[in-house]
Amino acid sequence: MPLDRRRLIGSGLVALAAGPASAAPSPHREPPTSRPAGVLELAMDADAPSTPTGLAIARGGRMFVMMPRFTGSEPVTLGEVLPDGSVKPYPDARTNKPDPKDPQATLFHVPNGVFDRNDTFWILDSGLPEGKGKPVPGGAKLVEIDITQDRIRRVIPLDAGIVEHSSLNDLRVDVRDDRALAYITDQGQGGQGAILAVDLASGRVTRRLADHPSTATEEGLVKFVELRPVMEQKGDAPAKHPKGGANGIAISPDGSRLYYAPLMSRRLYAVETAALLDPTVSDAALAAKVQDLGEKGMTGGLTTDSQDRIYLSLQEHNAVGRRWPDGTVEVLAADDRLVWADTFWITPDRWLYISGAQVNRRPEFNRGQDLQQRPYAILRMRIDADPVL
Repeated sequence: MPLDRRRLIGSGLVALAAGPASAAPSPHREPPTSRPAGVLELAMDADAPSTPTGLAIARGGRMFVMMPRFTGSEPVTLGEVLPDGSVKPYPDARTNKPDPKDPQATLFHVPNGVFDRNDTFWILDSGLPEGKGKPVPGGAKLVEIDITQDRIRRVIPLDAGIVEHSSLNDLRVDVRDDRALAYITDQGQGGQGAILAVDLASGRVTRRLADHPSTATEEGLVKFVELRPVMEQKGDAPAKHPKGGANGIAISPDGSRLYYAPLMSRRLYAVETAALLDPTVSDAALAAKVQDLGEKGMTGGLTTDSQDRIYLSLQEHNAVGRRWPDGTVEVLAADDRLVWADTFWITPDRWLYISGAQVNRRPEFNRGQDLQQRPYAILRMRIDADPVL
């Protein structure tokens, strides 16, 4: 039976060519070594004022980063990266100044944003001005921005889909002739997450898979980044395992499946979007439809291409991985500059971009010491497929 070389490579196995049965091993043969990964190139050094976990690129090349307010001291939560690498508040400084008295017009804590196929910019605001606590009433929202005029076009409140311990994290938008939908992960503040499904036309928000194992932290796991365990460390108190429920999210090319994973988990999950959106499907029935797709490593952001391959931000390896529809996982590229691999973006000309957010260097993981180093690297590589838009 012929060997499937791609499957062998993707699974980490090495196939050696078979020689004559009587051939003796060479006395000078070196032991097998790990294969070199592909190459990432530096696309931009973004001089962001704080941790840039989110990345989105418009068709014309304009680049935007999202900087969550982890403490409340961060001056900007949504910014545009200029050609020289500097980051300016977007759409302006006033909008980036959170105001609980005007929650629909100001931005509190933006972890992510995406462009749809019409190049409309959708921003996710979790409504957490200090990264924790109860979301500000009216602060959790989707913001639709027209980048041709640099103005907010519409705001969709998300209050109906959040709870007291919500921490909305990632966003995907599926806008086609027959649908206008958004999917949001809620990683929670105590590790219990959920998924929000939003009808962009009506504004209806539905919270699904709350407290389901597929959206929750996997207890006891340790994530290693830059050869060190990522643990919450405050003063002389014992180190604690960080928590993180539903985090990375991606959509299949036809929009029929949603892929997602908790931040603190090595497993990948999928669910039918039709079931998520159908109010007649009970929570128990929906839970029964969740598919465990197996181990994929410790990841942050996810994305898909037109061949339904899922890209994995392999945070423990400073690397980019890819999962094929048959379950094979391969490492595409690795780079020491990719510290805390986070958000992907695929452009129409088949460049895969990924941000290095340096979250592991934040003070909460280093006994109060901020080890982040500006600027933040945004890397890229060519791929052989189109984006899902």
